[in-house]
Amino acid sequence: MSPDVPAPDGPDATGPQQWEQMLRAMLGPAADDAIREMREMGVDPAAMAAASGLPADPVALQQALAQVQRMLATSGDQPVNWQMAHDLARQQAAVGGDPSLTPAQAKEVRDALSVAELWLDVATDLPPVVGAPQAWSRAEWVEATLPTWRTLTEPVATSLSAALAGALGPAIGEIGSAFPGGLTDAGAGDPTQLLRGLGSAVFGLQVGQAAGTLAREAFGTTDIGLPLLERPAPALVAANVDAFAQGLDAPAEEVRLYLALREAAASRLFGHVPWLRAHLLDTVAEYARGIAIDVEHLEEAVASIDPTDPAALQEALSGGVFAPQTTPAQQAALARLEHALALVEGWVDEVATAAATPHLPHAVPLREMVRRRRAAGGPAEQTFASLVGLELRPRRLRDAATVWAHLTATRDVAGRDALWAHPDLVPTPEDLDDPAGFDARRQAEVDGSADLDRALAQILGDADGTDEGDQATGTPAG
Repeated sequence: MSPDVPAPDGPDATGPQQWEQMLRAMLGPAADDAIREMREMGVDPAAMAAASGLPADPVALQQALAQVQRMLATSGDQPVNWQMAHDLARQQAAVGGDPSLTPAQAKEVRDALSVAELWLDVATDLPPVVGAPQAWSRAEWVEATLPTWRTLTEPVATSLSAALAGALGPAIGEIGSAFPGGLTDAGAGDPTQLLRGLGSAVFGLQVGQAAGTLAREAFGTTDIGLPLLERPAPALVAANVDAFAQGLDAPAEEVRLYLALREAAASRLFGHVPWLRAHLLDTVAEYARGIAIDVEHLEEAVASIDPTDPAALQEALSGGVFAPQTTPAQQAALARLEHALALVEGWVDEVATAAATPHLPHAVPLREMVRRRRAAGGPAEQTFASLVGLELRPRRLRDAATVWAHLTATRDVAGRDALWAHPDLVPTPEDLDDPAGFDARRQAEVDGSADLDRALAQILGDADGTDEGDQATGTPAG
């Protein structure tokens, strides 16, 4: 016990005097009135506080409350506490060191991206993007990509925060009824706003953890399948590329060039297919709109949290406390997202390897290494999955790459890339099952559309009271 806190009068460590101090620390100026009226109602403050699981030491309680207050004070009305997310992401990115790039390192990356653009000119009909190639540290990756993390997670955070308030709001109201005038008059504020602030802080922790961990793994701006820059421009995180190259049989220069090819190819795709980025982010938002909460799991998780242990609190919150339930509509959205991710990464896989093969002896083994890495996922992907229930993993990458290779052989590079002109033209899940039947299915669709047009024309002609002969001569039907 702190020396500044007087010892309780009796052997009971949770005596009334000590609990009154804690209630004053928690409720502020309203504490005296609350304590007096609680006693008049026959409520024992010590017994009530003990039942709530609060600590016996008022100093510990004050520290816990101060931490929560600081956490909530910076949340404001935002669904995600972005200051917290930013600070934690930078801290996580720096784990293990994140020195600034030397001029030589930056030149190696920029040169690799420039060479990659030249090689890609013969492998895809899509031109380079306008943005200049960049060489980044992990901290620079965080700063550049955090705006897109905001776009990705705010719809989920907003829905989850509303669900949290709906699930726990009534229970908070019942607890508040024990205080004269409710929680607001007791100094605790509006319960709904309190819950939203808590949700904002929790998401700040989660997003910061995910972004910071990804900063230590990501090669560039596109290697998780989603475009993390609003205006695509190829960039590589030099430290992560070098770390990946260690232990491989291929020379570091080859590894850098292969990863530069993938990054530049994906940047071309997102830069010149206007509907693609919006389609991916809208699918995430559609998933978010269906979020619901398993209230029983939430109550169990909250009951297990020790408010005096910040490490335990963060661990519990980052371990899926909210347990979002997946609805059929969300499962459909996830299926569309996985299919789109597979198409994107399958195309990048095919194009980058086609561009690399004439120049890099280890192109095929490097392709396999990257495929396995994406299939296995990493800690950051697992963190993101626990946050919103989304696994950013293209489960059918190999099937999608096979489809794009088939289309390259049957339609050449320009014909293959022209399919990105509209979302209705790209390969479907059925095409991933049977790549060889792609052209036959498209021809059947064209024939079916022509038959439908003829049938509609016949129906409309009959409705006008004309037949084909009358239409040809202009003579009214009679």
